[in-house]
Amino acid sequence: MPDEAGGPASPVGPDNSQEALDKRRLAEETRNERKVWYFLGYFLFGIHLIAFVMIYAVTHAPNK
Repeated sequence: MPDEAGGPASPVGPDNSQEALDKRRLAEETRNERKVWYFLGYFLFGIHLIAFVMIYAVTHAPNK
């Protein structure tokens, strides 16, 4: 019968349930949060690398 729980005519199936939507939303949020942390890590690494190069350039510049 198509009206059984999880059947084709049932609006509450494994793909449409609130629990499945919450799990999908949580997985997407976790992925997005991980991307933000990676971006922040690369950004801070780059800033420090530039700062060390500038410190090296200033300390090894010829004195006039």
